[in-house]
Amino acid sequence: MATTTEDPAPNLDTTLGADSDNTDTSVGKPALGMPVRTIALGTLGTVLILLTAVGAAGILVRDPILGDGPMSWIRYGHGQMLATAILYIGFALVVWAWVRLGRHVLAGRVDARAVLTAALCWTAPLLFSPPVFTRDVFSYLGQGMLPLQGFDPYLVGPANLENIPEISQNVHSFWQTTPAPYGPLFILLAKGVVSVTGDNAIFGVILMRLALAVGLGLLIWALPGLVKHLGGKLPIALWLAVASPMTVVHLVGGPHNDILMIGLLAAGTLCMLNRKHALGIILATLAMAVKASAAPALPFLVWIWANHLDGTFWRRFVRAASVSIGIFATTFTAVTLAAGVNLGWFPALRAPAMIVNWMSPPTAAGELLHWLVSLVFNVSKEPFIMVTRTIGALLLVYIFVRQWWAARDGGPDAVRRMAIVLLCIALLSPATLPWYLTWGFVIAAALPWQTKRLPFVVGLSVFLVLTYSPAGEDQLYNYPFMAAAILVSILAAKALTMIDPLNMFGHKRPALVDVGPTPVKTN
Repeated sequence: MATTTEDPAPNLDTTLGADSDNTDTSVGKPALGMPVRTIALGTLGTVLILLTAVGAAGILVRDPILGDGPMSWIRYGHGQMLATAILYIGFALVVWAWVRLGRHVLAGRVDARAVLTAALCWTAPLLFSPPVFTRDVFSYLGQGMLPLQGFDPYLVGPANLENIPEISQNVHSFWQTTPAPYGPLFILLAKGVVSVTGDNAIFGVILMRLALAVGLGLLIWALPGLVKHLGGKLPIALWLAVASPMTVVHLVGGPHNDILMIGLLAAGTLCMLNRKHALGIILATLAMAVKASAAPALPFLVWIWANHLDGTFWRRFVRAASVSIGIFATTFTAVTLAAGVNLGWFPALRAPAMIVNWMSPPTAAGELLHWLVSLVFNVSKEPFIMVTRTIGALLLVYIFVRQWWAARDGGPDAVRRMAIVLLCIALLSPATLPWYLTWGFVIAAALPWQTKRLPFVVGLSVFLVLTYSPAGEDQLYNYPFMAAAILVSILAAKALTMIDPLNMFGHKRPALVDVGPTPVKTN
């Protein structure tokens, strides 16, 4: 294995992009190697999550494997508490490994192949795990089972599957009577999974996760090309978008169908930049047919197509827009017909708005105003939240229109502005869930990054995972736990650029983060 030496003078202001990709072979350039110990550390973490998830994560109400057998103690009381503690230890090891890998990446000690190897090793154990930090996958199975039982998934929820308790009883109570807020492509995929697994919830979770992992594969395929166009650096992009705990634990370990939407959108964006315009629009339409959140990306892709055409500005735009609309309509109609559903999906999109939590800034503002007013008057919370959410929606429309028009020259700038809008959608929507922030972030990962901003990304990624319990329950209003989560996240952020962030050894030695070669001294 290749070895490296530390540079005593790190440069935290380096911009990690194509211009800083060090190809110099001068003395002092770190040798590339495979971080075996770091990979093993993260793999141990996810193996611990896998082993303890049977007691601490999104377990079945009636487990056909553990049941009332000798290992059933892990599902209740002190056994479950012990499993939860060990699961958090496993998550801590994953975070520690990710931070260590980040240090290697920033120092130029590892290449994209090493980062991808680490990410895949960390992800592999969770492919066969019970759902962690969420129970959404049971809703997915229920929404796939509903049409097979003659129900419209856009009109009723999994509670109607009373004759299939193996599926319905495992759906979170919040979503029992809620219609599916997902597009026809996802309903088609869910139907396909359930048609194979039937009422076997364990097999269903695993097969659903494997099906959604297609999105991870598309993302991995697209990132090298996106980096080339957007000016980023591939090891950084893979470290941020693929090896992150948000992807490994939340999107794959969950699993969440957002990973499929993200993968399709990333692949479609790359196709547009590579002038494969029709394929790009098809893939982006399929992303929207998974989750409507991808829809705002399509107008930005039109600008990229228009920029590749000849003629006047408006002629190019009309040509690109009209053809894109035709491709979109054809693709979306075909998927809808194949799924055997109707356009009832659009009214069902109101379902996530039922979630009320402070992760959505408009909702948080409404809750804060209500709290202040309630100190004097006894009033309902709903009007405050409705007003602030309306203001948030108007602000989102303004941001979208401004960013879309500013992106009219197409090219990489349109992609950057598209990522900004996707992030704003996640934040300014009536409801924000942690994994929503990955919508725009995985695209932004291919942009150049300044190292001084990366500790914030590390801290935020860790915090977002910790906002839910391993069993999938909201922890946002468990304020002591949230305080601890904030402290842990700050520690992880500082550890990226500081070897001893707690000053346990009496000195705070900076981590190696310089990506350039050591200067050669001259007389």
